[in-house]
Amino acid sequence: MIIDNNIMEALEEDAQLDSESEEENSELSDEGLQEAFAKGLLKPGMNILAEEPKKLVNNAEGMKHCLAGFRKDLPWVERLDLTNLPADDIIAKAEGKVPGAASGEVNAEDDFQREMFFYRQAQATVLQALPLLSKLGIATKRPEDYFAEMAKSDQHMQKIRKKLISKQTMLEKSEKAKKLREQRKFGKKVQVEVIQRRQKEKKAMMSAVKKYQKGMTDKLDFLEGDQKNAKGSSQPAKKAPNKKGPNAKRKYKDQKFGFGGKKSGKKWNTKESHNDVSSFRAKTAHGKGVKGGKKGSKGGKQNKRPGKSVRKKMKSRS
Repeated sequence: MIIDNNIMEALEEDAQLDSESEEENSELSDEGLQEAFAKGLLKPGMNILAEEPKKLVNNAEGMKHCLAGFRKDLPWVERLDLTNLPADDIIAKAEGKVPGAASGEVNAEDDFQREMFFYRQAQATVLQALPLLSKLGIATKRPEDYFAEMAKSDQHMQKIRKKLISKQTMLEKSEKAKKLREQRKFGKKVQVEVIQRRQKEKKAMMSAVKKYQKGMTDKLDFLEGDQKNAKGSSQPAKKAPNKKGPNAKRKYKDQKFGFGGKKSGKKWNTKESHNDVSSFRAKTAHGKGVKGGKKGSKGGKQNKRPGKSVRKKMKSRS
């Protein structure tokens, strides 16, 4: 144990000395680099990590040798391998177009063309494989009593089903909301049109009434138009025609008081009117007649109804 401890101490001392020497070398190296940089011996770009280029080897013979080791003389039923070009595009042929996929020339950057090439190639493989399988007596259709375990569990499929149903319900709700918004917009538009039409009809009615009040027209056609519109006619009431000429009120006044010619002294008495006493009534002239009401049999007086208090007293007496 004593020898081992001495050996361990010696090794630790050597390690310390090595680390100190490395630090001194590093310090010296740093000082040397600083001096070289100050003298202009170091320039940017001198210390660059150079990566060695990768060597690409196309060993075709080795690949063929490995492929020959994998290959086994098995029947086609065990291999089921087919190599063929894609099937013909009937639609392109009908339109007179020759697609590049038919000749095997496909642009790898074009996703649609690449996927269509895979689809046509799989289609051609199926068309070639089905007759071969039928010759060998291999069934290609699933029988009615076929039972196989599903790749996904029922719980997983239920989750997928619920998710699909929720998506469908969300789409239906969004469609219904969209339709409701459109209906509301249409209803609001119709409501605005109805309000504008009513305001227009009201304005026309008020203007027609004002014209009738001012005597500019003597017809009440605007009332008939309002009744027609109230019954359900879609056409608004027509405005009363503004005919030039005197109205009925003016004509009546002209007929009563005269129009045109001499006006002063027109109501003066003449000899004939002074002598005409056919319209004279003595009772009316001297105030003997009673105006209004029915005349009684005695003295020409009207039988008046007794007052309310008198009638109450008469009722209490009886």
